[in-house]
Amino acid sequence: MATGFFWDESCFWHSGGNYALTLPVGDFVQPLAAGGLPESPETKRRLKNLLDVSGLSKELHLSSAAPATREDLERVHPAAYLTKFKNMSDAGGGELGLRTPFGKGGYEAAALSAGLAKEAVLSVLRGTLENAYALSRPPGHHCLPDWPNGFCLMANIAIAIEAAKAEGLAPRVAVIDWDVHHGNGTEAIFLDRDDVLTISLHQARNYPLDTGGIEERGSGDGMGYNINVPLPPGAGHNSYLLAMDRIVLPALDRYRPDLIIVASGYDASAFDPLSRTMATMETFRDMTRQVMGAADTWCDGRLVMVHEGGYSEVYVPFCGHAVMEELSGSDIHVPDPMAETLAIRQPDARFDAFVAEQIEELADIFAKPPESG
Repeated sequence: MATGFFWDESCFWHSGGNYALTLPVGDFVQPLAAGGLPESPETKRRLKNLLDVSGLSKELHLSSAAPATREDLERVHPAAYLTKFKNMSDAGGGELGLRTPFGKGGYEAAALSAGLAKEAVLSVLRGTLENAYALSRPPGHHCLPDWPNGFCLMANIAIAIEAAKAEGLAPRVAVIDWDVHHGNGTEAIFLDRDDVLTISLHQARNYPLDTGGIEERGSGDGMGYNINVPLPPGAGHNSYLLAMDRIVLPALDRYRPDLIIVASGYDASAFDPLSRTMATMETFRDMTRQVMGAADTWCDGRLVMVHEGGYSEVYVPFCGHAVMEELSGSDIHVPDPMAETLAIRQPDARFDAFVAEQIEELADIFAKPPESG
């Protein structure tokens, strides 16, 4: 079976309007020469282009997908929210939440983005693909049921999970979010449920500012099924792999999922304008290898990755290509053009030891059942 890669040029046409980084242009905020939000189409388009130029695309099962249906969407989002979003989209666009501007057709782009994730999940669960990657845009992991934020307009991964559950597939799903920002939307949607384990590795006190603490373990039936791993700025390659090894993989071993989904953001990279965690192309390659091992152990290799953030137009394509090399088992290898300088800039042994101590403390906490109430 092949590795699927779901994408659609229409998603790249989604527009957020005239911004300078995350600030709307006006007053004292001067327009940029290439203005817009950091969540631009170019990081995703350049990833697809790199796959084409390297030849890796030819080894993948490339496909678009149908947009998520209204029924799909309403399993996660209230009808009133969807109607308001659709009406604003038809009228030319606007902004529904925090940092979620969209133009005409924004609703359709978001529904297609969710549809790519849905089809990737269903194709793997039905056994037509070994594993899959959805190049979804706009992203989804910050979107709450009735309030979008952080560039996310619909909860792509949650919509895909609920579609699978509606078909009686994947009773137990684990979501690993290694986007550098806390996956607050996915967490909120499944916080009181034990049929979805949510794990978020993120830079501490980045975005959102009021979520992502280790104390949030879930509620009701979901107590103990939410894990937050806040990492300090500058954490670097070794700390990410240690957090995966000591916290994420043991959590998967305890949970034994039927499917693993990765919210695959690349904004933890050393060149991202919205983070400071110093991950590299090899960090994402190695984390992919770790997750694939867990998927082989617990769910017959059933693994889906859904694209989230990542705002370095130059470096995201290399990080994404490394993930696709591992996911597909390809012999095609694109070297990291920044490998030498990134090796020099990684944290020293003293800082690695400092972060490792924090990770071990968290590993001890998460290995014990949380206290209820």
